Amino acid sequence: MSTYTEDNRKVTTRRLIEMKERGEKISMLTAYDYSMASIIDQAGMDVILVGDSASNVMVGNITTLPMTLDQMIYHGRSVVNAVKRALVVVDMPFGTASGNPLQSLEYAIRMMKETGADTLKIEGGEEIAPDIKKIIDAGIPVMGHLGLMPQSINKYGTYNVRAKDSVEADKLIKDALLLESIGCYAIVLEKIPAELTKQIASQLSIPIIGIGAGPYADGQVLVMHDMLGINKNFSPKFLRRYADLHSVITDAVQNYIKDVKTSDFPNKEESY
Repeated sequence: MSTYTEDNRKVTTRRLIEMKERGEKISMLTAYDYSMASIIDQAGMDVILVGDSASNVMVGNITTLPMTLDQMIYHGRSVVNAVKRALVVVDMPFGTASGNPLQSLEYAIRMMKETGADTLKIEGGEEIAPDIKKIIDAGIPVMGHLGLMPQSINKYGTYNVRAKDSVEADKLIKDALLLESIGCYAIVLEKIPAELTKQIASQLSIPIIGIGAGPYADGQVLVMHDMLGINKNFSPKFLRRYADLHSVITDAVQNYIKDVKTSDFPNKEESY
């Protein structure tokens, strides 16, 4: 049974685990800039993810792979400057945790120092477990990410649902247990069958955050541009749009253009 409580204390990794223990669902949303992060934080969001999805929605790239360390630090710092309550998680971009634990730690330390973030998120399981453990052992909290991993999209060749067969499902379970054992405080599961999410969430004591992973996760995350209807070209089955800001913004901009063209703006009251 899920419960909801008003709590204005700063959200921490420990508090997320406490939320799971009492059955309170965890809300998580992406943000990439000061203004939107401020609105999302003041609305009461539990976790704000500075995702490498900025590559898609902020830069216009097809994949998340082009995002650099410097770019993620820039977006991370912008969000941290706005947030008072939410836990701020920043994605480690492609290539910064890829089998060289000492180098991965160096990148992770730089991200934490220069963004001021609370934690980092890293895609991958057994293959990069030594990198993740090295980072956690240095005192940096890590949120894992399994299932569909956008940084590996060129390997998959498709954005289809992952872990539908028993071999991949078994590996995903094994990876999730491994990430918990080496100290991850939470794991994002992306685009996997709902029953598999249910199984993993019940086996692990740390929170499971789903995106396209069904209702049984301990929390949910969406990309802000998608759920607010700013991006209308992305319509996966799992997405629920809570607004149509694309139309609202378009109407506002067109009205502004019209008022400028007809000399209606600025009027006398809007002039010095």
